[in-house]
Amino acid sequence: MTNPNKIDWTELQFGVEIEFVGGTPKEIELLPDWVMSLDEQQIDDTGEESGSELKPPPMKWAQRDQIRLMLERLRASGAAANWSCGLHVHVGIELYGQPAIPSFIDAAVRSQDTMRELLQTSEDRLIYCPPITEQMREQYHLNPVSDALRHKGRPQSHRCGINLAAWFDIGTVEYRYANGSLDDEEVLNTIELCLRFTAAIGAGQLLPNDAPEPFARALGAPLSGYPPIQSAPRWYKERIWLENALLPALAPLAQRLIPGSEIHHILPSASGLTLAIEDVEGIMHRFQLRLTAGEWEVAGRL
Repeated sequence: MTNPNKIDWTELQFGVEIEFVGGTPKEIELLPDWVMSLDEQQIDDTGEESGSELKPPPMKWAQRDQIRLMLERLRASGAAANWSCGLHVHVGIELYGQPAIPSFIDAAVRSQDTMRELLQTSEDRLIYCPPITEQMREQYHLNPVSDALRHKGRPQSHRCGINLAAWFDIGTVEYRYANGSLDDEEVLNTIELCLRFTAAIGAGQLLPNDAPEPFARALGAPLSGYPPIQSAPRWYKERIWLENALLPALAPLAQRLIPGSEIHHILPSASGLTLAIEDVEGIMHRFQLRLTAGEWEVAGRL
C-alpha cells in the first residue's frame, strides 16, 4: 500500500533565517520577495548590536541558487556570521497537517540530541534552542496548543531546537540548532538535512539516534560540511555568567515593573545596570538600575 505521507523532500517548501553582523545590509539588492530585517540582536566582536537577518520567500530545493546569489551579495558587502549568529530553517508541514504534530514531537524527543551533535551546536547558542521535554509532550497530549511546546523563563529560550510551536504561527517546523554561516555549502547542507528529516518523520520513518553518522546515513543527508562551532570571546562568556548570577535577584523586580514579563538581558552600565525585560506582547522595556543600601532600585526608564 502506498504511504500517502511519503513526500519527496525536494518538494517540501522551506525558508531560512540567515543571521549576520556587519556589512551594509541597507544597500544590498534583494531578489523579489526576499526580506532584510535590520533590527536583530546579534552583536559583533566589540559588543555593538549590528545584527541583521536575511530571509527568502517560501521556496523549494530547485530554487536554491537564489540562496547562493544572496549569500554572495552578503559576503561582498562585508557581512559575516560570527559566534552570536544562528541559521534557522523553516520547513512547511501543511501537507502533513496538525494530526502529524505528535509524531514530530516523538521524533524530536528521540532525535534532537543527535541532530544537535551532527550540527555541532555551539555551547554559547544552547539558550536559543532548548530541548523538547517529556513534560512538554505530556502537556501537548492533554492540551494541543502552541504554549505546550514553548519554554518559559527567558524570551531567548521560548523556542525549542526543533520548534514545533511554529506550526501554530506559520505552518512550519523550525530547526534552530545550526551555527551561523554565510558559506554556500554549509547553509545548503543544513537546509537539506532539515528537509530530509521532515520528510522522513512525516512518512513515519524511525531513525537511529545513537550517533550522528548512522542518523545522517539513514536520512541520506550530508555527514559533514555544516557550520562549524565559533566560540564566543571571554568577555561575552563573563557577561553571561554575571547575568545568570543576577537573574534570581532581579526577577521579582522585573515582575513588579511589568507583570507577567521575563528578563531578556542584563547589562552593566556606567551608573549601574540596564535591565531589559520583555512583556507578554513581546515588547522590550529597559530600565536603569542602581544599587543603594544593599538593594537595586530603578533610577529611570530608557
